[in-house]
Amino acid sequence: MQKAGRLLAALRAYAQPAELDARLFRLQALGHIESIPTRIQLIVGSVDMLRFWISPAAADYYEKMGINYGFHQLLRILDEPASMVDPTGFLSTKDNIIGHLMQVVHANPAYDLQLLESHKGGLESLEAHVRAMIAGTHPRTASIRAIVEEADYHERLLGYVRDYREHRDADAPIRDNVAADPQLRILEQTFGTLPRAMTYFQRLPSEPVGAIRHILLQRTFPAHLAVAA
Repeated sequence: MQKAGRLLAALRAYAQPAELDARLFRLQALGHIESIPTRIQLIVGSVDMLRFWISPAAADYYEKMGINYGFHQLLRILDEPASMVDPTGFLSTKDNIIGHLMQVVHANPAYDLQLLESHKGGLESLEAHVRAMIAGTHPRTASIRAIVEEADYHERLLGYVRDYREHRDADAPIRDNVAADPQLRILEQTFGTLPRAMTYFQRLPSEPVGAIRHILLQRTFPAHLAVAA
């Protein structure tokens, strides 16, 4: 029932634009967004982030790890359905973001930590959850350990959370397959942090016809829109 409730909460957020606006204004106040993308840019950017960055980087990682990509995604959905309905995380609850961070070895967790700052007590809650996961006292310990791809991931994540809470420019742990691949590194530089991802979103079409054309005709990552680190 708790999983279903979290999924419904994530879906309900799509019908609550005021909540999305509040989240975006909070991120802007924190300095993670210079100017807020339009609704159309948010939609197109979400599509691009998923098809050009999240899915290809994950598929490459799972292939190198010898893990069946489709089956692993099914396990993630079964463990936490809400984690799959919001690529940007803007509509996700604090618990959904934390759950997603804990069950997947992230290519770059900086984006998610920056996103969590728009939730009161987000970083503190994340650290507490990760500590409980390492100690084996977290209520989802068994299911997350069955899914997470690398056994020492939570120790690395905890180290980064601690460093990030002290210094917002702390070096994030970049996943090995991304660090070793020049093309994935370019994508990570664009989408790996919230400020750079939002800069990319703002370079996208902001009117309906251009947005539809971009989604339908742009079949590869538009390198001329890439954001340098």
